[in-house]
Formats: sequence, C-alpha cells, structure tokens
Amino acid sequence: MVVVRNNNMDEKIKIQTPLSDDAIRSLRAGDRVLISGVVLTGRDQAHKRLCKLIDDGKPLPVELTGQVIYYVGPSPASQGRPIGAAGPTTSSRMDPFAPKLFAAGLKGTIGKGYRGDEVRKSLKDNICVHFAAIGGAGALLSKHIVSAEVLAYEELGTEAIRKLEFADFPAVVAYDCHGNSAYGNEL
Repeated sequence: MVVVRNNNMDEKIKIQTPLSDDAIRSLRAGDRVLISGVVLTGRDQAHKRLCKLIDDGKPLPVELTGQVIYYVGPSPASQGRPIGAAGPTTSSRMDPFAPKLFAAGLKGTIGKGYRGDEVRKSLKDNICVHFAAIGGAGALLSKHIVSAEVLAYEELGTEAIRKLEFADFPAVVAYDCHGNSAYGNEL
C-alpha cells in the first residue's frame, strides 16, 4: 500500500486487490482509500446462492480467496462505457450471508450503511474489512470502473456476479478488523 497526499493534505491510502491479511490489518476505521484491481459484485440473490453452494459442499462459480465484493446492482452501460451508474446498495441486506462468505475466504465488502454485530465479529475473526462508498453517486463512482464482465448468475440481471476492474475507486474504511467503526459504534 502507498500513502499519497493531495493538495489539501488529505491522506488517501492506495490499495490493490486481492487483499492480504497484512494490508487489512494496517487499515483503520475512517481511513480513506483508493481501491484498484479486480472486485466482484453481488447482492442478495447471488449471496444466497453462494451460501447454499457452501452449505452443500459444492464448488463456487467464483474464487473468493482474498477478494472484495461490491454490493451494487449497476444500471445498463451507455455507449462506450463498461458499466452504467454503479452506486452502493445497503450493506445490512447482506448481513445474513456475510459471515459465511468471510469464512470461505472473502476479505472485504463495499456498500453503504451499518453492519450488524455478527458481521463485525466475523470481520475480526476472519481478518476482513468493510468499506463504505458514497450513496447517490453511482454515475461518478462508475468512472472508476474500467471493465465489467458477468461471471455467474446472468439470469439475475443487475444482481448477477460481475468481475469489475477498479482504478482508484474512492471509499472509506467503515469497519476494520480490529473492531473499530467509522460510525463511532465500536465492538
């Protein structure tokens, strides 16, 4: 990871996916980050299917180890763009599934809003991180997505699992692996 400073002397930490345990341990709630690399997408229905496969001992359609999932249901891409507006979905909707996915190797999630205590405990237990992205800014955030490809569950439309490539995608560490929260409600 590299720390860069802009003209306002605001610290931003550049991180690259896949995420390592050392990188995750170095992050603190409130850190502002710029994420680059491959990130998966997924929402409720895709999470439900992944967890069922885990429960059934079957292989997953995507590799989760070290990966980050962005909770997003992007709009259709306009001409010449890889993706349409791509703003974050409410994170708590994925709370029933997140601990199982963290235990299966997922290292990070991106969404908006609060996470429940069970998810936050799982972040600590599995050395994972949750990032917050700005809601209502989907058109601006999509400018940091340089490619998009459906990997699984195409029939789910916007809820399909996609592989995105991020370039300096802005986010904030909302919950770190040490039990800290950018929202002020520590574990």
